[in-house]
This record gives sequence, C-alpha cells and structure tokens, in this order.
Amino acid sequence: MASGSGGDEGNTTGASWRLVGPASELSKKPCRLMYSPLDRDSDVCLFFVKGQFFAMDARCSHSGGPLCEGDIEEADGVLQVFCPWHDYGYDLKTGKSGTSLEQQVYEVKLVDGDVYVKHASHLSLRPFPANQKT
Repeated sequence: MASGSGGDEGNTTGASWRLVGPASELSKKPCRLMYSPLDRDSDVCLFFVKGQFFAMDARCSHSGGPLCEGDIEEADGVLQVFCPWHDYGYDLKTGKSGTSLEQQVYEVKLVDGDVYVKHASHLSLRPFPANQKT
C-alpha cells in the first residue's frame, strides 16, 4: 500500500518524516491537498491511486495550476496527473513529464497504519494560520 516516490525523491535537505494522517482516512479520496506553513508553493498533493500513496508539489511547475484538481490516468503502465489548466501530465512516481517540465516528488511511507511524507515542513489538511511557521 505504501509507495516511495521513485526517481529524484524530493529535495530532502532539511526534510523530516511528517505524519499526515491515518491511511484509512487518506485513502478515501484520490487526492488531498496538504498545506505547508512555509508558503503556498510548499503545499503538497497526496495521491492515493491503485493502492499506493504518492506525493508531489501541489502547484504545476508550468503555471501554478492546482494538480489536486487534475485528472489521474494510467498510460503504458505509468500513473500520471494532468494539470487542469494546460493538460501537462506528470508521472506520480518521478514527477517527470513528456516535456522539460518536472514536479518535485516526495517520499511516502506507511507506519502502523499512518501515512508519512518526507518534507521540509509540517503538513496539514487545513491551512495554517498566517503567522505560524514550521
């Protein structure tokens, strides 16, 4: 059920394993927006597709489109999310696209039924207050 994000597994400089919640709840939707207190560009999409969790930056690297609102499709054995703004597709495991664009991906693990994402800040299903930091 757990998935490590393949390829370049996120910028782990200063990153720690962050508890994001129980797998039983997080697996009920194909995508959840996880908020970061750092800034909007540090938010993460947590995907649950075909029994696996994947995590990547929430905003499309092309123009900042909301990837959690994109379609998730499988083509030739590759699970991809497509940006709803301009239809750029990104591999959920590697963050790579068919162009030079690439999304930052993050490692995901399951421990005792809880989902953890390796990220530089805490992550939450609710936005952080404007004055709160990591």
